[in-house]
Amino acid sequence: MTALKRLESERGLGVHEGTIDQVRRALEAAGILFIESGQGRGVMLLNETSDIQTRQGRGRGRVESS
Repeated sequence: MTALKRLESERGLGVHEGTIDQVRRALEAAGILFIESGQGRGVMLLNETSDIQTRQGRGRGRVESS
């Protein structure tokens, strides 16, 4: 079973912490921002690749409004 299938499994299969970190970094590099609030967790898509580079460099990025 691949690491991604294990991550997606509803049975709570174990995945190495390093693998989880690599997947998270790859998704963030592709423009996905992970968010968490008192109402729950989710993801947000950033506008442009240049915004991703700005966010990584300075901790900020423009976010699409709905």
